[in-house]
Amino acid sequence: MHIFILKRIGLAILVALFVSFLSFLMLRAAGDPAIAIAGEGASEADIEYIRIRFGFDRPLIVQYGEWLAGALQGNFGTSTYFSTPVHELIAERLPVTLRLGAMSLLFAILLAMPLGILAAVHPNSIIDRLALFLSVLGQALPNFWFALVLIVILAVWWPLLPPSGNSTWQHFIMPTIVLGYYATPAIMRLTRSGMLEVLGSDYIRTARAKGLHPVQVLVKHAMRNAVLPVVSHSTVQFGYMLGGSVIIESIYALHGIGQLAWESISRADLPTVQAIILILSLIYVGLNLAGDLINAWLDPRIRVT
Repeated sequence: MHIFILKRIGLAILVALFVSFLSFLMLRAAGDPAIAIAGEGASEADIEYIRIRFGFDRPLIVQYGEWLAGALQGNFGTSTYFSTPVHELIAERLPVTLRLGAMSLLFAILLAMPLGILAAVHPNSIIDRLALFLSVLGQALPNFWFALVLIVILAVWWPLLPPSGNSTWQHFIMPTIVLGYYATPAIMRLTRSGMLEVLGSDYIRTARAKGLHPVQVLVKHAMRNAVLPVVSHSTVQFGYMLGGSVIIESIYALHGIGQLAWESISRADLPTVQAIILILSLIYVGLNLAGDLINAWLDPRIRVT
């Protein structure tokens, strides 16, 4: 188990370094950042001043090395638009996005897993068809459209929830439903297919032949193996929710890191964009690592790979 953990941690570090360099390179390849910061109508002298001030005139590998060295110490530079240290902006905004992502994933799991289990226990029944219908509907609805519909229904027609902001937990209910419902179909299908495969296994038939209660067979014996792909997908899905919450945070005026990314991109705030990409990448890699370790704990056979 220790060797498995060390291998996964080493691989995660290499992936994080590669992603950080690739994102740094792509942002530079998109165009001269000095021109983007200077804005339209800036003189050549102003552009050259910005290029020298922010170190854009130095070799790319030198810029990356200095940026990475600072990032490892928690120093991401100063925002060119907000004139605030980038780490302060992220520290202020990231908790909002983490809270939204955690609530959305919990909502998706609590909705999807029972549906998937019921669909597997009653295959080709009305329950199974209803679960599949909800699954297809969740992927067919565009996030932004669903978010706007919820605002109209729950904040305008029936003023039950606040339409925007993040000062109370009620502000997170609608964005949680939107993000969570979009993640529900994949988790539900994985649960259903995993349970169908496990319920047809020999050891399940043996457990039933011993006279064990159906609930005990389902919960104690079947779910432990059927949940493995759900764990892996859920960790990946959580990372997707953090990175894909830009539109939802903008619609509901949640001052999270997604909205900060949108503001920074539209205003050519390169230090902030780089820091956001790095932070989200590290979180995504960390979640994948956590998923691998949890699966290895649940299923010892994975540790030998």
